[in-house]
Amino acid sequence: MVVYCVSVQVKPPHVQDFRKATKENHLETLKEMGNLRFDVLQSEEDPANFMLYEVYRSDAAVIEHKETQHYKTWRETVAPWMARDRQGTKFSPLYPKSEESW
Repeated sequence: MVVYCVSVQVKPPHVQDFRKATKENHLETLKEMGNLRFDVLQSEEDPANFMLYEVYRSDAAVIEHKETQHYKTWRETVAPWMARDRQGTKFSPLYPKSEESW
């Protein structure tokens, strides 16, 4: 399994636009066979700060996700709304370890 935490800082006038576009990406990603979890979090202290918490079965599933039309559309749509480039960090899950627990 592979976990990505992606930090996204959005320009304040585009927060609602980002939320709408990201909801569509979220819903479509959940349909992917290789995806186990796709959470979208918004900071309570800074509403323009978001975290995407993504869990995939494998590195191959991540590559497949990045080739989907919904991801490409999301990436192109939200890019001009970002205050800075998104920051992604890859993690290996320790606990829970089994796929069934996700």
